[in-house]
Amino acid sequence: MRIQLNQTLAAAFFVLFATFATSALGQGTRVGFYLSSCPRVESVVQSTVRSHFNANPTIAPGLLRMHFHDCFVQGCDASILIAGDDTERTAPPNSLLRGYEVIDDAKTQLEAACPGVVSCADILALAARDSVVLAGGVGWPVPTGRRDGRVSLASDTSNLPGFTDSVDVQVQKFQAKGLNTQDLVTLVGGHTIGTSACQFFSYRLYNYNSTGGPDPSIDPAFLPTLQSLCPQNGDGSTRVGLDNSSQNRFDNSFFANLRSGRGILESDQKLWTDASTQSFVQRYLGIRGLLGLTFSVEFGRSMVKMSNIEVKTGSSTDGEIRRVCSAVN
Repeated sequence: MRIQLNQTLAAAFFVLFATFATSALGQGTRVGFYLSSCPRVESVVQSTVRSHFNANPTIAPGLLRMHFHDCFVQGCDASILIAGDDTERTAPPNSLLRGYEVIDDAKTQLEAACPGVVSCADILALAARDSVVLAGGVGWPVPTGRRDGRVSLASDTSNLPGFTDSVDVQVQKFQAKGLNTQDLVTLVGGHTIGTSACQFFSYRLYNYNSTGGPDPSIDPAFLPTLQSLCPQNGDGSTRVGLDNSSQNRFDNSFFANLRSGRGILESDQKLWTDASTQSFVQRYLGIRGLLGLTFSVEFGRSMVKMSNIEVKTGSSTDGEIRRVCSAVN
């Protein structure tokens, strides 16, 4: 019932997105790219993601993160999916990504129905959208027509946003990809679903910056909870929800946690403590006196922008339609 309701809402927002999505034509992508060549592409991807999600809901944030990490390196070309030594998926920022089997499953089905037509990059873009819907968010029309890249190097992942990045550094990294400050806050809001390993934030809980105490931006009432989940010198692989008490539901509570000093990653919490980004967090919370923004709607708009970063389209010589997503043809 929830999925049907969200799909209805997505349809209602279609006109709002249409103008924005159409602008992607300049990049060579468009909504309905496979309407004639592979008309069932969206239904196949959607049913595949739903099947895997029903078995393991953590697939949703996994696919969303994977799409983000793909687009920030070599553009949205599915280079993250290529297996092998020293490829992107072996780099430390990508070592804990999950959901590769979902993309492979959908690709196998689409190759049987429409051989050599649908790119792995488009499958990943569609799967990210479908993951948000399954987690309770609102969908958006996904422009398609990307081709798959042939290059995947672990060394190229250095420009991915990091969990210790200042807001200035985060803004610079997003601007380098054609995304503005609002896009930054909006897309980081994707942390409303999913978890992080203790190893990426436990340093905030104890001797932060050699001060002998915790990060002062952490809510003191929340600190004991985090310390019990991630004890000093404990198991760094232990997973903790990025959105306290709402890690499986796509909503705006992530921003409420930032306001309360309950952001898990340092880079996330800085979105509240830095004035340049705090105003957008406030708008997503509907703070009185500020022009409100609807997070679910804006998330879709920013995802469309992100999904068109440096895409390879048309008869581009540096792109292909992979037969298997984990290997170049």
